[in-house]
Amino acid sequence: MKVAIQGERGAFSHEAARRMLGTDVTVLGKPSFDALFAAVADREAERGLVPIENSLAGSIHENYDRLQASPLHIVGETQLRIRHCLIARPGTTLESLRRVASHPVALAQCRRFFAERPDVEAVAAYDTAGSVLDLMKGAATYQGAIASALAAELYGGVVLREGLEDDPQNFTRFLALSLEPGPVEAATKTSIVFTLDNEPGALHNAMGAFASRGVDLAKIESRPLRGRPWEYAFYLDILGDPRGPAGAGLDALRAMAPYLRVLGSYPDGLKRASS
Repeated sequence: MKVAIQGERGAFSHEAARRMLGTDVTVLGKPSFDALFAAVADREAERGLVPIENSLAGSIHENYDRLQASPLHIVGETQLRIRHCLIARPGTTLESLRRVASHPVALAQCRRFFAERPDVEAVAAYDTAGSVLDLMKGAATYQGAIASALAAELYGGVVLREGLEDDPQNFTRFLALSLEPGPVEAATKTSIVFTLDNEPGALHNAMGAFASRGVDLAKIESRPLRGRPWEYAFYLDILGDPRGPAGAGLDALRAMAPYLRVLGSYPDGLKRASS
């Protein structure tokens, strides 16, 4: 299976793809999330794997917007424990490092490392794995990168230290996207986007469609509606079989929502703890 990701091979998205779809998956790296979505929509790849939220940094709002705007369906999800590794060229020592590059989010999650080493400069890069790829193309032994162990393995880097992240409870949730919807029979979670009329009690009534049926909701997110200031679209993750009470709640919400789209019904991938 060919899977599109944002970034280079060896990125955490690559690691998540291997975890979810097997180690023989073929990864197609794309320079941006827009290019990733386009690759799946144009059938260049069978799946797209996109990060949607991090347990420390929160939601990746731009990808919520892309979900609504694209024709793709969510067909699965997984979570990945993010283990940041300090990577260098062979022969480099920890003491000799003076510059360490990575994606700004990765750098922010490793603040303690830089606080303890004020002589090491943090350098922002477009991608974690890309910072390792660039590192291995150069010759400076005072430079390093922060990325996954997989990136070091793929590009010939040496892991000087593992677990560089400040907080070990660092997980990223990834969504698997496809041009065709997944089988409803296997689904235990449904993601939707909807709008409501701006009137008292509208959101309360919308949530009541599920509460009155004993249906659990995993997440609610709001995003501004483009071209309509101070109006919002709501994203909801609904737990349960979409053919049971969860589906009945969805039908009730559909009757009161001016706009509602099911983004996908799929197996709940957050029940299995990452290790």
